[in-house]
Amino acid sequence: MSLLHPLLLALVLAVMPCARGACPVPADLKHSDGTRTCAKLYDKSDPYYENCCRGAELSLEPDADLPYLPSNWANTASSLVVAPRCELTVWSLKGKAGKTRKFSSGTYPRLEEYRRGIFRDWSNAISALYCRCS
Repeated sequence: MSLLHPLLLALVLAVMPCARGACPVPADLKHSDGTRTCAKLYDKSDPYYENCCRGAELSLEPDADLPYLPSNWANTASSLVVAPRCELTVWSLKGKAGKTRKFSSGTYPRLEEYRRGIFRDWSNAISALYCRCS
């Protein structure tokens, strides 16, 4: 019987990734009053997906247009989540210049996995953004 308890705990942790600190589900991006959030950016990622989407977070409202991110967020985001029926467009340089990429609804725990040209990626590379929802 004592062997059953650790097995049940392992099963619960495997089925519930939120219990391990994983990124939020896109459908859960809402304020406590029920209003919509377009996307959330996080400043921490990790080789282990269950440790991503941690640290400081920047919550974006629908139609958020930031050609210049706040100084503490420029080139800082390393994980992001985009709400359903929303799209996040990012630029590598301030003023909406440089390379661009569109992230549709979903979870992106490691921006290192998304190429920005041949040798670079989107981790710590977002300097401007626009988030829209339909």
